[in-house]
Amino acid sequence: MTGKTKRNSAAHFDLVVIGGGVNGCGIARDAAGRGLSVLLCEQGDLAQATSSASTKLFHGGLRYLEYFEFRLVREALKERETLLRAMPHISWPLRFVLPYDPALRFPADASGLGRVLRYAAPFLRGRRPAWMIRAGLFAYDHLGGRCILPGTKTLRLADHPAGKPLQPRFARAFEYSDCWVEDSRLVVLNARDAAAHGARILTRTRCDSAARSGAGWRVDLTDLETGTAQRVTAAGIVNAGGPWVEDILKTRLGQQAAHGVRLVRGSHIVTRRLFDHGQPYFFQLPDGRIIFAIPYETDFTLIGTTDQDHRAAPGAATCTEEERDYLLAAANRFFTRALTPADVVWSFSGVRPLYDDNASSATAATRDYVLTLQDENGAAPLLSVFGGKITTYRRLAEQALARIERHFPQMSGPWTAGAPLPGGDFPVDGAPALMARLRAVFPFLTEAWAARLVRAYGRDAYAVLGQATCPADLGEDFGATLHAAEVLWLIRNEWVKSADDILWRRSKLGLRLDTAAAARLEAFISETRGAPVQPAER
Repeated sequence: MTGKTKRNSAAHFDLVVIGGGVNGCGIARDAAGRGLSVLLCEQGDLAQATSSASTKLFHGGLRYLEYFEFRLVREALKERETLLRAMPHISWPLRFVLPYDPALRFPADASGLGRVLRYAAPFLRGRRPAWMIRAGLFAYDHLGGRCILPGTKTLRLADHPAGKPLQPRFARAFEYSDCWVEDSRLVVLNARDAAAHGARILTRTRCDSAARSGAGWRVDLTDLETGTAQRVTAAGIVNAGGPWVEDILKTRLGQQAAHGVRLVRGSHIVTRRLFDHGQPYFFQLPDGRIIFAIPYETDFTLIGTTDQDHRAAPGAATCTEEERDYLLAAANRFFTRALTPADVVWSFSGVRPLYDDNASSATAATRDYVLTLQDENGAAPLLSVFGGKITTYRRLAEQALARIERHFPQMSGPWTAGAPLPGGDFPVDGAPALMARLRAVFPFLTEAWAARLVRAYGRDAYAVLGQATCPADLGEDFGATLHAAEVLWLIRNEWVKSADDILWRRSKLGLRLDTAAAARLEAFISETRGAPVQPAER
C-alpha cells in the first residue's frame, strides 16, 4: 500500500462472495433474498471474464449425452423453462437445425458413447446413423420435461428455408429446441436483484487476503480505482472466482485446494449475417466437436466454440488465428458460401473453469460443478465453486446455500425458482407486446430501437426513457440509439464505470459504434463519474 492509501473501518456481513460472474452473482442474489447480509467483490467489471464470453445459450448440452452426463443434462433441461419464465426479456426460445451427415463417424479416439459402440456395435464402423441421433434427441426432449418448448421434428431441407444456405449434400435435418440468453446481462440482473435485497456489490474491488479470525473471517479489500483499502468481517466466504478459484484459495485465502480446475478456452468469431432466416445451426464435426452458427445482434452471425486447454493467465484469453481458422473451416463444411478471415468482424474468447476430472481431452472434460466446503471442527465456512455452466447457475446457487445452511439458522428457504429478474415481470411470450406498448408511449422509437431496449431492460425500459417526448430529450446521441439518458441510468443502476462496460457487456453496441463514438462515450462517463478516462478495448 502507498502512503496515500486510506482504510475504511470494518463492517460485518454474513457472507462475502468473491467473484462477480454468473455463479457469484447468482449466489449473492439467492443469499440476500434469504435474509443474509452479503458483500460481493469483483476485481473487474461484472461478467468481465468467462460470463460474458459464452456461446450465450440456455441448453441442456445435447452433446453431453454422448459422455453419459445424464444428471447434468437433466438438471439443465429442467432449468431452461424455469429461466425462460424468469427472464423473458433477455432469454427466448430457438429452434436449432442439426443437418444429418451420413458420412460422419465417431473419431478413432472417441470416449463415451463412441468408445462403447466401437466394441459393442462394430458393424456400425463408427457411423452415427440417423436413428441414433433421433434417439438422442428423443431423450433430450423428455429428460427434463417440457411445457413451453416444442419437441424435435425432421426437416426436408430442400423444402425449408434452413436448407438454402447449406451445401446441397445435406438433404435432411433435425429441428429441436434450446434457448438464447444475453449472458452478461444475466449476470448484471442477478447483481441488481441481489442489491435490491440488500447486498452490497463492489466492482473494481480486489480481495487481497482473508483469514479466519475467531468465529468468522477477516477480509481485506482494495478499491482498484482509488486505492482505498477496507477491512470487513464475515461469518462465511464463498469463493466463486471462476478461472481464478484455485489461485484465490492458495494465494488470497491461504488454503489448500482439494480439487483443481481445468482451464479450457472457448473462442468465437462473428461475421456479417450469413443467412436470412432466424434459426441457428448445430454442426457435428469429424473430430467429435460441435459448433453453433447463430443469428446474432440482428445483422451478424456468431460461430463457436472451440475447446482448447488454456495454459496462460485466465485474463489473457484471445481467439488465436488457429482457432479462427478452425471455426471458418468447420463452417465451410456446411455453408455454400466460403468464409475467409476477411469475413470475421469480431472475435472473443473466454476461459471456462471446468472441474478437473482428468479427462483425456478438453472436449471430454465434464461441465458439471463441484462445491467444496471447508468448515472442519466448526470453523467459519469457506465454500469454493469448481466448474459449472451458465444454464445451471441458479441450481448451483441453491446447492451452495444448502451446503452452508447449518451455519446460518436464520436463513430462509429457496425462493428464486419463481422469481423474475429485474425487468422480467411479464409473460414468457410477452416481449413483442411490450415492444408495441413501449412504442405507443414513446412514439419516437423505431421498431429496432424498441426491440433493443426491451431485450436489454424489459419493463425497466420505461425508466430508462423517463419523461422523454423526443430523442433530443435523451441527451447526447452516441450512435446506434445509445443516448446520454441511458448511459446515466446504467451508471446509477448497473455499476457502469467505463465505455467497455456498456459497449461489450451491458450491450454489444461495440459492434456498431466506431472508435470516435467510443471515445466520446468514455469521456462522458469519466466526466459524469469524476474519474480518469480509461483506454478502450475491442
